[in-house]
Amino acid sequence: MNKKIQRFGKALTLVAAAMIAAVSTTGVQARNGDGNDGSTGEMAIARNLAVFNSLYKELNTFYVDSIDAQKSIETAINAMLDDIDPYTEFIPAKQQDDFMAISTGEYGGIGSIIMERNGEVYISEPYEGSPAARAGLRAGDKIVMIDADSVSGWGNKKVSEHLKGQPSTRLKVVVQRPYTEGTLSFDIVREKININPVPYYGVIRGCIGYIALTTFNQKSADAVREAVLALRENPAVKIIALDLRGNGGGLLESAVQIVGMFVPKGTQVLQTRGRIKQQEKTYKTTQEPIDTKIPLAVMIDGGSASASEIVAGSLQDLDRAVIVGARSFGKGLVQTTRTLPYENLLKVTISKYYIPSGRLIQAIDYSHRNPDGSVARIPDSLTTVFHTAGGREVRDGGGITPDVKVEYAQINRLIYNIVSDNWAFDFATKFAAEHPVIGPAEEFVVTDSIFEQFKAFIDPSKFKYDKVCEEGLKNLRKVAEAEGYMNDSTREQFAALEKLLKHDLGHDLDQHRKDIAKILAEEILRRYYFQRGNAIATLATDETVDAIVRIVEGDKLPELLGKR
Repeated sequence: MNKKIQRFGKALTLVAAAMIAAVSTTGVQARNGDGNDGSTGEMAIARNLAVFNSLYKELNTFYVDSIDAQKSIETAINAMLDDIDPYTEFIPAKQQDDFMAISTGEYGGIGSIIMERNGEVYISEPYEGSPAARAGLRAGDKIVMIDADSVSGWGNKKVSEHLKGQPSTRLKVVVQRPYTEGTLSFDIVREKININPVPYYGVIRGCIGYIALTTFNQKSADAVREAVLALRENPAVKIIALDLRGNGGGLLESAVQIVGMFVPKGTQVLQTRGRIKQQEKTYKTTQEPIDTKIPLAVMIDGGSASASEIVAGSLQDLDRAVIVGARSFGKGLVQTTRTLPYENLLKVTISKYYIPSGRLIQAIDYSHRNPDGSVARIPDSLTTVFHTAGGREVRDGGGITPDVKVEYAQINRLIYNIVSDNWAFDFATKFAAEHPVIGPAEEFVVTDSIFEQFKAFIDPSKFKYDKVCEEGLKNLRKVAEAEGYMNDSTREQFAALEKLLKHDLGHDLDQHRKDIAKILAEEILRRYYFQRGNAIATLATDETVDAIVRIVEGDKLPELLGKR
């Protein structure tokens, strides 16, 4: 047997394991039927695996070019899993370090976020207190060598793999720093990097005890507990605000622990139900709470999913917190990991979860697809009314709807281009090079001088401007000509309109100064105060924080929770 066939045999084992994990072990019919012979369950699996095995052997023997066995099998696995739901995934052994870093909040490395631009890799932000930060790496540094290897053409993934490694091992990173001659070399010792799930907490707007929670990993509950205990001791704090915006979730158990900080011990938080009876479980809080009376707000948006929705939805159902922001994502599915041969893993959806009111917040039913294979959100008209502990109406099937909705302004194309093309990032790099230190983050403002420097920094010839008005006018002119409406009078009107709608970059920057200043403040403060500085700048003009301030000042919390 040739080596390709041997490799195929190993890879086929992976397919078999994944397929068996994806079907019932009780002998019921396969999900999409079993063909025309009426065979069921294990018979269908065996038959289809035999077909797959034979098909691959034929391809491997007769196809005109050689076939990459590993790539082909992983493609087959992923295609099968994509037909189930987006959360059931095959995790090859080589990707398990990244997977474990997400769930544990730990990895071995230098502690820095990197980004790829035009085929080159830059330091985007070192973590505060990390080996990278202590060594002196800065945002904007372009990585040119790691140890003795040039990183030219490597890309983000390969650079990341070389920066990571066992704690206590050494590496040398060579960078080119903007506004600095030559290259800079840094000798760094890798450490166990702990990803802080609470990058910032503190008192904002004079009365809000704010906690930013970015993920639910093994460290999240302890980090939130520390923040709550510290904030509760501050007499200025009138309300605790837990910010779950953009938090895509994580460990279910972590979410239950966080809910338990605010409700009595033994409170039911959720139930999980799946096809296998043994996987059904009721989750109740197991620890004594920190505080069951302090006013509580939870901030959510469309990026709040899974464990974030467990926390927000449970506290809403229990009438314990007011939910503020925009409707959450709507992920009511639970995954677990199953081991596969050769140190591979399968992350598989095993159940759905139901929060205290009994509702399922899953927004998409992946088991019922359109004829083209697509799926859609459950229409609001088909959702069902449930009730909170105090009798307030809440609905299932579409994420968590806030008690206080916040309308966010749409980002215009000018702002989008300033961010996406890194104009603000690069200006912050220049600013930090010219200003070694600045004052406290809370006191920093983008002055007229700084804003004018930014305007001068932008090269109009390189600025990618989406000229929507000009393109629209051009198309309208074509339609007018085609329809026979173009005459001398119309041409004059078009010419006048063209002058009015012509882009003036300096004018447009001035028109959007408020939004641009906010972006600049976030980028600049990140250079000096890391994620904490970014949070301070962001929260100073945050619409959702404004809404919480109005709740406190108007003493509206009891009314919103149906307790008045």
